Amino acid sequence: MREPDAAFADPRQAVLYDTFNGDDRSDLDAYLAIAGEVGARRVIDIGCGTGVLAIRLAGAGCSVLGVDPAEASLAVARAKPRAGLVTWLHGDATALLGRNEAADLAVMTGNVAQVFVADEDWAATLSAVRAALRPGGWFAFETRRPEVRDWESWDVAPTPVTLPDGRTAVVTRTVTDVSPPLVTFEGSTTIGDEVLRSTSTLRFRERQEVERDLLAHGFTVPDIRDAPDRPGKEHVFLTQRQ
Repeated sequence: MREPDAAFADPRQAVLYDTFNGDDRSDLDAYLAIAGEVGARRVIDIGCGTGVLAIRLAGAGCSVLGVDPAEASLAVARAKPRAGLVTWLHGDATALLGRNEAADLAVMTGNVAQVFVADEDWAATLSAVRAALRPGGWFAFETRRPEVRDWESWDVAPTPVTLPDGRTAVVTRTVTDVSPPLVTFEGSTTIGDEVLRSTSTLRFRERQEVERDLLAHGFTVPDIRDAPDRPGKEHVFLTQRQ
């Protein structure tokens, strides 16, 4: 697997993630609802980042394992109130192999599915998720619809953001390369004289491609939904281990 982007792996940037994205994100409500819908008691949050969803799921009574390859993001998660309700694991999805989790549900939110640029990384992730689920267990994740070309609205001009400590950060984002199915963008955060930079590349897979890969790795696809907070822009796949 490739190394996580600096936005998540750099401790100076990871600690700012919730400030820029919110610690009570409405996009996660759909996954809490899915956990209730499928009656999940044991949940794995893959690419859990700063732990927002994992802690919410644990607060709802689930036994939760949060997995992420960025240690800096996990450090932010572990420092949060109620973080002790969650088991945290440093690594990508393949770190789950051999753990016999027998989970009822695995989730990947925040378009984590798109960071797997290489086919072999995506395949290894799907295999590891399947192995971590009980027979009949569920796997839910989201991915942006490439035909929407959402990246055309991603550029952010220099924008001031007030940090919790009162300092001002100036954030920017620029799409630097569009070579479908790959889109690369660069972000920067300037605080005083310090400039923090991160480069990210995401892969936009067609719906049929995702369905094919899921079936090839032992999942059925009972439902593909619209993301309620971003209607028309994303697919939410609700899949089940065969």
